[in-house]
Amino acid sequence: MSAQSNSTWDRRSILRAAAGLAVAAPLAACGSNNGRGGGSGSGKQLNQMFHAYGEAGTEQAIKRYAAAYKNARVNTQWITSADYESKLFATLLTDNAPDVFEFHPQIQMVKSGQVADLTDLIDPVKSDFNPADITSHTVDGKVYGVRMIDDPQFFFYRPSLFAKAGVKVPETLDELIEAAAKLTTGKVKGLYVGNDLHAIVNPLIWSAGADTLDDKNRIAYHTPAVIEGLTKMRKLFTSGHLLLGAPTDYWDPSSLSQGLCAIQFCGMWAMPQFQKALGDDLGVFPFPKTVDSGKPSVYNGGWSMFVNAKGGNVDAAKEYVKWLWIDQKKYQEDWATSYGFHIPPRSSIAASATKLKSGLPAQGVQLFNQYGHFDNIAWTQAMISASWDVMADCVRKDGDPEAALDKCDKAVNRELKKLFG
Repeated sequence: MSAQSNSTWDRRSILRAAAGLAVAAPLAACGSNNGRGGGSGSGKQLNQMFHAYGEAGTEQAIKRYAAAYKNARVNTQWITSADYESKLFATLLTDNAPDVFEFHPQIQMVKSGQVADLTDLIDPVKSDFNPADITSHTVDGKVYGVRMIDDPQFFFYRPSLFAKAGVKVPETLDELIEAAAKLTTGKVKGLYVGNDLHAIVNPLIWSAGADTLDDKNRIAYHTPAVIEGLTKMRKLFTSGHLLLGAPTDYWDPSSLSQGLCAIQFCGMWAMPQFQKALGDDLGVFPFPKTVDSGKPSVYNGGWSMFVNAKGGNVDAAKEYVKWLWIDQKKYQEDWATSYGFHIPPRSSIAASATKLKSGLPAQGVQLFNQYGHFDNIAWTQAMISASWDVMADCVRKDGDPEAALDKCDKAVNRELKKLFG
């Protein structure tokens, strides 16, 4: 699932509202969006909240799973507006708060007591989860949230255009910039990385051999190699070879599939749509190394299921989450592979997911395994926003990268002090 609504929001941008749980405008419970369970058990009602995924069939699938649950009636709030995150955080402050909701791991939700400890659900099957999916949901040895899908992101390209331009698959950022120049012809731009460039902030850092934070939760992105990478990105931004102002953002496959560019940064979720449009004229490669001492990287996004610890049905909600996202392997595989391509976080399910075993999907899985980086639960929304400002200040505008990183450091250190003292 491209895990975004059909509107033009950047759904992998992880949430402007997450910095605090105090957003205005409560959302009325969407009672008409029902996925009613059989209710043969306790007669409890549970509310679950999802953002509107872009692929056809996703809403029906979630409601179908819910209807099969017999211990409670499960009502589905399917949020189609452009700002799922602010709707979610606003609703969590009201009497209409969902019992269960999807989101990304964020430490402030744990620190504020918003999300329930799910260690007891995860422990019996912990060894079957990708270890990185456990780590990215763990605070002080306790696991908060169950990963539903892993969503690797990389570059998609058209081999026919590469052959025509005499371009090989780029292994460095310099080679990517050179390729973009050679592939730009008439109305076709060489490269597209999203309208605001936010999607490639972390890959640029990782491919420079750096990280957002180190294992002691200290700044790890402010390095000479990252500065060099930002300088190169400024050169690319001003080159005329980068697609800017596309009708849809990077998460939608349209820019490449409709011929607006030759290379597009996107997620594995869109692979079936790319294949439908382009057939075999399609390849993938990771974000190349930013500097010679770096290493290619693949950002692994995805969505996770959380239980509202401040709701009135915590135990019943945990039972439902266990039933659907731990016990029902058939539904979990369906969710991961029937509406777009995602990697199941459970190794036993990934091993049986035949759609991911050959061709381009298998290459995507290989890149994920070889170069994947996962969310850091301590890298909060305020820190993410500060890193986006770096891209705005010294790539989109002609600011000094060192000064932009200094400004980012101040914001990040402020957050770190609040969280860890």
